[in-house]
Amino acid sequence: MGFDIAIATYGLSKELPSDEKYGLKSQVNRAAVSIPSNIAEGSSRSSDKANRQFVEFALGSAFELETQLLIIKELKMASSEKVNNLLSMVQMEQKMVSGFIGKLKA
Repeated sequence: MGFDIAIATYGLSKELPSDEKYGLKSQVNRAAVSIPSNIAEGSSRSSDKANRQFVEFALGSAFELETQLLIIKELKMASSEKVNNLLSMVQMEQKMVSGFIGKLKA
């Protein structure tokens, strides 16, 4: 799902005004890519503790992306439908990643 979020975020960011190239556009893309990237990096670690740390970074990026999407929605910078769909994906990812963190702590 994290990979799909990154792809969908890049699609959405194309709708953002060009003057946001170094602002929200850059921020949402980096946060979105960070989600699956941190999960992948964590999976390469040799301990659950090290893996959990990267998965927690991924969760932080998911919450960061959610906040940025809410700002985009409030400012009406992109299609509400696209933003809402992406928000749903991000919230589902947050639940899944939180559950994974719980399993790594056990």
